[in-house]
Parts: sequence; C-alpha cells; structure tokens
Amino acid sequence: MADHAKDLPDLPPLLDQAILDPLLPRDSLLELCDAGRQQGVRAISTTLIQLPLLRDRLGSTDGGPVLIAVIGFPFGAIPATLKHAEAEWAAANGAQELDVVPDFQALANNEAGRFAEELALLCDLGLPLRVILDMARLNEDQLALAVEAAIDAGAVGVQSGNGFGPACHPEQIRQLKQLCRNRCAIKAAGGIHQLDLVLDLVEAGADLLGTSSAPQLLHDLRRPAG
Repeated sequence: MADHAKDLPDLPPLLDQAILDPLLPRDSLLELCDAGRQQGVRAISTTLIQLPLLRDRLGSTDGGPVLIAVIGFPFGAIPATLKHAEAEWAAANGAQELDVVPDFQALANNEAGRFAEELALLCDLGLPLRVILDMARLNEDQLALAVEAAIDAGAVGVQSGNGFGPACHPEQIRQLKQLCRNRCAIKAAGGIHQLDLVLDLVEAGADLLGTSSAPQLLHDLRRPAG
C-alpha cells in the first residue's frame, strides 16, 4: 500500500488505544496516555487498577479520549456478582464505557439464559458496553448466540477478541458483520500493528480498532511517503 493516507479513512476516531499491560511502570503508562491524547485517539482502554490514574491524567470527561474499563478481563471467568461489582466500581471511578468479557463457560455448557442475563444486568448500569468475544475459539453456534445475546441485552458493540492469541483477521470481521446486520458496532482487536491490516479490517467492516499500537500507527500514517 503505497499511500496509506489516501486509502484510509480518518483514523484517530476509529482507534481505541489499549493500555492493559500490568508490567508498565507509572512513567510509561502516563507517557502512553499522553501520546494517545495528543494523537487524538477516540478512546483509551485500561484495567481497573490503572483506571483512577488515567482518569486523573485525562482530567475532565468533557474532552479528549473516552476512558474505557475492561471488565472480567481477559477470560471472563469470575462470578457474575463480582463482574457486576467490577463494572460498578469502574463507573464510580471515571470509566465512560465498558468492554466486558462475557461468561464463556455458560456458552460452553449451552446455558444461553445465564450468558444473556449477565450481559443484561451489566447493560442496565447505563454505560455504553461492548462484549469481548473470542473468535479464535468459539464455534459458529456459540458465536451466533453470543452476538444475539449481546444485542438483545443492549450492548453498543462486539469485539473480535481479547488481544491474546492470533491477530484479528478480516474474515472474522466479515463474519461479525453478517451476524450483527448493522444492529451494533464491530470492534476489531488483536495484533493490529500495521497499516495494511488496519485498511483490510476497515474495508471488511470494522467500526473501531482496538490496539496497543495506536500512536505508532498514527505516526506511520503521517510519515511522508518514500
């Protein structure tokens, strides 16, 4: 792709910058937060333990990146009551949106009601919520059920994966697009470090891109060709 700027849409509003590494020292954490804000990313996604620090760094919720808290991350393997408590705590500490890992054990055991009920209770908290899927491992029936439950619960979107495992593939986004049928947004996540993949995912139907490389992608985009 010779001219990224020509081929790509306005990129910053599509980027959710992931700052999730628990081994990041404080200075590096704040540096990444500042870089995302300066580059104009749509949102910054972080863990609960890092949430208050980044809320303080970003200041008022009126401007700058939206602050997202990940709930039940990375595998969703905690009781629903604890997941709900995490979400309440996040809301009280400055989170503006939630990215939630659902109850995959319920999916594995064909307990669709339990899976859907957890999501509905979390959506009732009133913050925009996306459901983090695991497309590399879910079978077609499980994925279809998860998408329908997320939409029925009131989720604003679904996310292709949690960033662990293989990179997001455009075919996964096309599959999500067929399942969602424009009823909710689609966020691609996992291994998005190159502009070529960014373009492929956007063309496949991704509305948002979750990546730890947001500032670097924007730097590469704005670098003169040649």
